Amino acid sequence: MQYPKKVDLGDITVRDGFQHEEILIPTEAKLWVSEQLILAGYKKIEVTNFGNPSGMPQFRDAETLMKAIRNSKKLEGKLNDVEITCVTIREKAIERAIQAKKEGWGPDRILLMVSTSESHQFKNSGLSLAEYWKMSETYIKKAKDAGIKVNGTVSTIWGCPIEGPTKLEDAVEYTKRWLDIGADDIEHADHDGSASPDRVYKYYSMLLDAIPDKSLHLAHFHTTRGWGLANVLAALQAGICRFESTLGGIGGQPANFVSGVPVSGTGKYYYKDPNAVGLVSTEDMLVMMDEMGIETGIDIDKILEIGRMLEKIVGRRLRSETINMGRIPKNLTGRK
Repeated sequence: MQYPKKVDLGDITVRDGFQHEEILIPTEAKLWVSEQLILAGYKKIEVTNFGNPSGMPQFRDAETLMKAIRNSKKLEGKLNDVEITCVTIREKAIERAIQAKKEGWGPDRILLMVSTSESHQFKNSGLSLAEYWKMSETYIKKAKDAGIKVNGTVSTIWGCPIEGPTKLEDAVEYTKRWLDIGADDIEHADHDGSASPDRVYKYYSMLLDAIPDKSLHLAHFHTTRGWGLANVLAALQAGICRFESTLGGIGGQPANFVSGVPVSGTGKYYYKDPNAVGLVSTEDMLVMMDEMGIETGIDIDKILEIGRMLEKIVGRRLRSETINMGRIPKNLTGRK
């Protein structure tokens, strides 16, 4: 079995990871995690959501956090080759990102998202698919004119928590459409843990046959049912070399209850136990890839230290086996 010799990794703990937490994470803690990830070698991180914070209060510090990252003394001279992403699902969020870019503290890249399920699309954005595509066409141009890259995410590829089964072929067509209207890269997302490894391999094989440029494709897996790393392996086998993850496997749908206050969040339709694991664990994925001889460019020992500190930040044990077990000792196996 041939695997990529090198992978291009992004970490999205500070945005996707923290959005599922039922306590407000201090801005200082978000800044610390962002800094440490970059110092550990990450060149791509996702840190906040520029949307209306009324339903997602975890992101009401978006401006403060972005300015703190841009002005961080620890990161002086290190941000030039780092890509910082913010989520911008709707028009006002995109306009906010563009204004922030003009003021010198905005994101390098924003994220828009369509679902192959009409029901999920409306639940997530408040727009139909037709309306969202029309909006995206207009706002991708505006963002790129402002010097911001645009990611077009495709969701519900392997199934929808509202409608059930979906068609893999639709996701390939949506990928083509994103690229046709100017998206710079595509995130292929299993947002609710519906993907099984066989169908992950089938989809990415189909995708790369249709659009062979691997630099365009980014894999995003949840591990709701424990299949996250198996899906990473299946994607590697298909030839995918870009992945994103969260420290401790935290994250998932926005919380419905934050620091003692009920909020709209995602709603109950696929909101799980807040202590349940969300995305693929950064630590576990890195250690697995390292054992497979795949170059990550990340200081894995430092990441394990950050992961242990993250448990203190969120106040609970996280589902990352390697946070506590560590790496496989090299001196006992004779490997370098």
